[in-house]
Amino acid sequence: MDDSPREQWLARDFEQQRPRLRAVAYRVLGSAADADDAVQEAWLRLSRSDTSEVANLAGWLTTVVGRISLDMLRSRGSRREDSWDAGLADLVGTGEGRVEAGPTGRHAPDPASEAELADSIGLALLVVLDTLAPAERLAFVLHDLFGMPFEQIADIVDRSPAATRQLASRARRRVRSADAAETSPARTRQREVVSAFLAAARGGEFAALLEMLDPDVVLTADEAATAMGAPAQLRGPDAVAQRFNGGAKSARLAAFDGGVGAVWTLHGEPQVAFRFTVEGDVVTGIEMVADRARLRTMEIYYLPS
Repeated sequence: MDDSPREQWLARDFEQQRPRLRAVAYRVLGSAADADDAVQEAWLRLSRSDTSEVANLAGWLTTVVGRISLDMLRSRGSRREDSWDAGLADLVGTGEGRVEAGPTGRHAPDPASEAELADSIGLALLVVLDTLAPAERLAFVLHDLFGMPFEQIADIVDRSPAATRQLASRARRRVRSADAAETSPARTRQREVVSAFLAAARGGEFAALLEMLDPDVVLTADEAATAMGAPAQLRGPDAVAQRFNGGAKSARLAAFDGGVGAVWTLHGEPQVAFRFTVEGDVVTGIEMVADRARLRTMEIYYLPS
């Protein structure tokens, strides 16, 4: 690299901004390695750009990192396909089925810094951020976590300020829903029961499924699910356990409609939601929802298993 006074000045100022830029990128991308890549790309763009007219270098760099992170999110999403399996398809009856880069070279990452980044955002928030669309995630992170005005974020996401405000608002509702799912004692118990039920289903543990089902349990399916081949109704633990036994391998634990259940997704889109009703330690009812219009109205938050 050229050791001219300009390059030295840029390197000095960039290093001062590095911790903040890396924090922004990490919260947007959820990966320390990807955050390092985004920050290094920002340095390369800075070193190639004419910044003589830039009055606020910190803001300029934050915008650049935001754009890079948004491109990385979109690229990541285009490559991601949620897997699904015949076991879950049977439930609805259908057969269809690092190192840190810097201006002066590379050096080993600081483990303490990695831990600080992870602790500062928390696993639960990282998980819910991963369910957001790229533009929603960026708008929420830049505005709610770093205080960037919507007018600046709008330029990054190529939306109007009003539309950008709506992106952040939708993301905020999901984050609040996630907080409720994590902290409510009733939700916590429901989550434990549903998680155990899904684990028993995937493992083919028929006896364990029976123990978690109420004697009067009922499984119901909406018209869209029955059109896919699911029975309109099943009664009793034997029939319900048999339906789930050995399946649900690609069902994702999720919070929606004020409770905890499971969702089957295909290519990132919800296909069937399983609403669980839990009383105490047993499942008293399961509703299969496959109606597209209804699924679109659900605020779905995918929970870590």
